Amino acid sequence: MDFRDSPAEAEFRAQLREWLQRNAPGAGRGWSRALYDAGYAGLTWPREYGGGGLTPNFEAIYHEEAAAANVPTPINFIGLNIAGPTIIAWGTDEQKRRFLPPLLSGEQVWCQGFSEPEAGSDLAGARTRAVRDGDHWVVNGQKVWSSLAHVADWCVLLARTDPDVAKHAGLSYLLVDMRSPGVEVRPLRQLTGESEFNEIFFTDVRVPADLMLGQPGDGWKVAMTTLQHERGTAALPLAADLQAKLHHLLVLSSQARPDGSVPSADPLVRQAIAREWVTTQALRFTNYRSLTALLHDGAPGPEAMITRLAWSQANQRLTRLALDVQGAYAAIDGDDADWHGYWQHEQLRSRGNTIEGGTAEIQRNVIAERVLNLPRGR
Repeated sequence: MDFRDSPAEAEFRAQLREWLQRNAPGAGRGWSRALYDAGYAGLTWPREYGGGGLTPNFEAIYHEEAAAANVPTPINFIGLNIAGPTIIAWGTDEQKRRFLPPLLSGEQVWCQGFSEPEAGSDLAGARTRAVRDGDHWVVNGQKVWSSLAHVADWCVLLARTDPDVAKHAGLSYLLVDMRSPGVEVRPLRQLTGESEFNEIFFTDVRVPADLMLGQPGDGWKVAMTTLQHERGTAALPLAADLQAKLHHLLVLSSQARPDGSVPSADPLVRQAIAREWVTTQALRFTNYRSLTALLHDGAPGPEAMITRLAWSQANQRLTRLALDVQGAYAAIDGDDADWHGYWQHEQLRSRGNTIEGGTAEIQRNVIAERVLNLPRGR
């Protein structure tokens, strides 16, 4: 592909950059609404549902510029990057009309109910049950590691509707109102001190039958669409964020420590930073390959899965390197720390990168068996 911006893309980039400079990012739903009002939410979504109807190139430009401007990720990133594209692919016309506009504007925040305590990374091992009762499905079970469930309005839920068939075939995909009676959310405290992840308990939760994506038993296929976007298109902002972190690392390494030493004067530090620069460039160009697949086929290519795995490891290395650059001063945390504890927070948060969205071990198996067609290891 041609790495240069077309005239239309260059104009879009310039307008976006200027808008980001003029508009200080807010918090939560307010920032999501500001992006929507300015036309920067759902750039590739169909126009009839409030999207921009643009090609994925423009989405990539947005993520590059947003990362460079250091603006926050919209609170509804799961809705925009995961739930929304799945509803577009599998939803009925009524479901699309009902959910896509408020999802796009940030009025509705979504979470994802996939992982379970006893299923590990085996998505097909889900035990949460949904039993048909008239015009409702009655849901009982537990999910875990659900980002933003404590603030979410809706949840995309994978549940077992037929226990008597092969485990991949007995799953269905439901859209669940998080304010339904019987839904309980328990935040999980993380290493960072935050509670971004949550447990969700479902006790006799009644879900209208018309809130199923696809048909009963289609859950595995619908979930693969979700994961395709979680591990695919979501890799674009991750790689852009890593590029921004590398820039921050270059600034950090050129600043004198309190003892007067400058980290970048050390050739070993320069060599380590150079390694991470090479990695970010490799991720960038691999993402371009995935973007080409999006343009041709409408779906991310297998390269995106490799990017997701490589990013998770690179982010851990880069933030660890930043603490090494700080030396003994990295032991100081909080507001008294260098950069007000930014690097300490990012290193602690990065520990979840090789777990969320499928563990690194599972990702390697998927890439080996389904992308490279290597023999199964078991």
